Amino acid sequence: MSLEFLITTLIIVATPGTGALYTLACAISGGTRTAVIAAFGCTLGIIPHMAAAALGLAAVVATNPQIFEIIRLAGIAYLLWMAISLWRSDASGKDSTGVSADKAFGIIRKAVLINLLNPKLSLFFLAFLPQFIAPADPAPLLTMTALGLVFMAITFAVFAVYGVTASSLRSGLINRPGRMQLVNRLLAGGFILMAGKLALAQR
Repeated sequence: MSLEFLITTLIIVATPGTGALYTLACAISGGTRTAVIAAFGCTLGIIPHMAAAALGLAAVVATNPQIFEIIRLAGIAYLLWMAISLWRSDASGKDSTGVSADKAFGIIRKAVLINLLNPKLSLFFLAFLPQFIAPADPAPLLTMTALGLVFMAITFAVFAVYGVTASSLRSGLINRPGRMQLVNRLLAGGFILMAGKLALAQR
C-alpha cells in the first residue's frame, strides 16, 4: 500500500461532501455520540459501492444510462428531502443527546442511503482503486478489498473528527434558537447544493 494512496485518500475524504455534511448536521442536533454514529453510517454506505466496483457491477451502472438515471434521480430527491427536514427541524436547541437503539438505527439508515443513492460513488471506486493495483498483482480482488477497507477506515476517522469538532459548537447554540435555526438552514442549503451537483453529474 503506497503513501500516494494514503495521501490521495485523505484529500478525497477530507473534501466536504454529503456524508460529511450529514455528520455535521447530526453533531449540531445531537452531540458527539450522534455524530460518531453518523460517521459510522456514512462509512457503512461505502460498502455497496466497493462491492459493485470489485464485482464489476459498477461497470453496468456506467454503461447503462437508465440505471444510472434512476439512482441519480432517487439520490437528488433524497437530498432535497434531507434539506427540507433540516429547514423545518426544531430550532429550540433542546434535542436530547441520548441515543436509543432505534435512533441510532435511523441515523445509520439515513447515512447509508445518502451514499447508496449516489451512483457517482460506484464509478469513483471503479476508476480510483485500480490505479493502485499493480498489473502483475496475483490477487487484484483481494488488494482492491484491502484498499477499500483502508479507505473506509480513513473515512470514519475524518468524519468522526468533523463530528466531534462540530459538536463542540453545540453548547453555544443550544439555548439560542435563532442561531440554531440559522445553522440548520445553512446545512439545508448545503444539501440543496449537493443535490444540484448530483443533478449536473454525468456518467
